[in-house]
Amino acid sequence: MSTDRDRRHLSRCVELAAEALDAGDEPFGSVLVGADGTVLAEDRNRVASGDATRHPEFELARWAAANLTPEQRAAATVYTSGEHCPMCSAAHGWVGLGPIVYASSSDQLAGWLSELGVPPSPVRALPVRQIAPAVEVRGPVPELAERVHELHRRFHGSSTSDDRIARR
Repeated sequence: MSTDRDRRHLSRCVELAAEALDAGDEPFGSVLVGADGTVLAEDRNRVASGDATRHPEFELARWAAANLTPEQRAAATVYTSGEHCPMCSAAHGWVGLGPIVYASSSDQLAGWLSELGVPPSPVRALPVRQIAPAVEVRGPVPELAERVHELHRRFHGSSTSDDRIARR
């Protein structure tokens, strides 16, 4: 299912998720890659700032809308540590980005958070295809999903207050 190129970019997403965790944020990271394989932009989660919309996938969609032509956006791939939430899926679809490749799925995340006793998210987790049905989606990638799972265990396992809730 995943190619060497996919695994290389997804590994970078997991590194960005770890950077987010190290900065005290929820562990999510994403990379936008052009049709020629060039990394165009990358970001990590920044919701700890208090703005729950600061997901990396949403930021990459905004960046793409401001910096790429519609043709370039359609040919670009978004790699991400976790499947897009509904907000990010909608932004992806509205901006007209190409495929999404993710390391871990929304269903996996929901299961992990449940097993960790994290309160439910204020927004229902839905697969990308239910929000943006025309977008090609590939994932999860089991060996990388387990690394993402460990990041979430670290984030939520070290939580000592109720302010660390799932925002996805």
